Amino acid sequence: MSYCIRPLTVAITLALACSVVQAKPAKAVKPAAKPAATPTVSAEFELAHNFGPAGEERLQAIIDRFNKESGSTLKLVRLEKGDKPAVLNLMRRYDMSDVLSQPKAFVPLHDMMAKAGQPLKFGELSGDLKAGAVDAKGKVVALPVLYSTPVLFYNKNAFRKAKLDPEQPPKTWFEMQGMLDKLQDAGYACPYTSSWPVWVHVDNVSAISGVPAATEKGLLTFNGLPQVKHLAMMATWSKANYFKLFGRRNEASAKFHEGECAMITTDSREHVDFRDAKGVELGVAPMPYHDDVYGGRQSSLADGASLWVGAGRTPAQYKQAAKFVSFMLSPEMQLEMVRVYGGLPMTSVARAAAHSKLLKDDDKTLEIAYASLKGNGSKPAVRVANIDPVRIITDEEMEAVWEDKKPAKAALDTAVSRGNALLGAKPLLKKAQPF
Repeated sequence: MSYCIRPLTVAITLALACSVVQAKPAKAVKPAAKPAATPTVSAEFELAHNFGPAGEERLQAIIDRFNKESGSTLKLVRLEKGDKPAVLNLMRRYDMSDVLSQPKAFVPLHDMMAKAGQPLKFGELSGDLKAGAVDAKGKVVALPVLYSTPVLFYNKNAFRKAKLDPEQPPKTWFEMQGMLDKLQDAGYACPYTSSWPVWVHVDNVSAISGVPAATEKGLLTFNGLPQVKHLAMMATWSKANYFKLFGRRNEASAKFHEGECAMITTDSREHVDFRDAKGVELGVAPMPYHDDVYGGRQSSLADGASLWVGAGRTPAQYKQAAKFVSFMLSPEMQLEMVRVYGGLPMTSVARAAAHSKLLKDDDKTLEIAYASLKGNGSKPAVRVANIDPVRIITDEEMEAVWEDKKPAKAALDTAVSRGNALLGAKPLLKKAQPF
């Protein structure tokens, strides 16, 4: 599958590859020849994805449950570049460019559901999850299956070892610096790390500082004073070995899981992956903010994997796909997506149910995530992390700063300049919706 990029897309999404199976015409029976039977089309369909082994195992559990409860024949398959989109397609944040390069290969979710005779009231869709999932008229074009927002996870055991209060995580980046020094003195070679660096340190640092990384029209603007100061601060942390970068995606999460790093900023969804982290008593807090920015702390952003519908499939297959969407929106599955997979609930009803259930189990991640979002998780709609070539450029420039090869201001100016030049050369990137 080739990919197209849309800066107004929030998140990442499921890819399903649908297969059409036809029965062979009946053979003629001798001596009296009978007419061939009319070919039939199977409603068998596929859900394509490119998740890793752990993600694939979890997806298979959902598929097995759906098939058992509905009598359907949904198959889970790998998503390969160049493949024709399936009936259902699950795409992650950094894979969204794949979806938008061929908009005619997909159909809006609301259209598919209506034609399948199962229209849903998407007005109940949580406002925090609507960026990239709805069109200009507010109609749902994709299902925000597994969204989250960046938070700070920390090891309470590491805090105790450093003689820090395990119930008092840092609220600001300035406060965090002093803690990193104590963690390093306590023997931690990696006091702090981060997964998804562009998503966390460009999109969300910008949003929380009240200076969005891009305008609503898609003009990149993440080279302002707050962003420059933040990147420069991170550069000093890198030199002091307070901050360690392990990759451009979620490579750092494995380091925290193994107990190597004391703190990490990453998606709230990952709290389910850290439950069995080695030697880690998990603590969670909102992502720190810069308290010297005018207006104080603003809301963070929500993004993640979303489900897209492939075009050109049979009515029977779309009926089955509609059943799967309804299944995913059921209260039972919504609660399971929170408890087992860590995602934010898609509907307000599910949010209320999951919220109370999670608090009963003393898990504060959902509470902290929603407090961080403040009901504005879909604004602004433009995500630098979702525009593949711009994200790659930004990763390169940030790494140059953290490796002490370039000043923060020069790096961000270059990233914005190169990014805007690239977007200006690709008119498709400026379209609000692919449909």
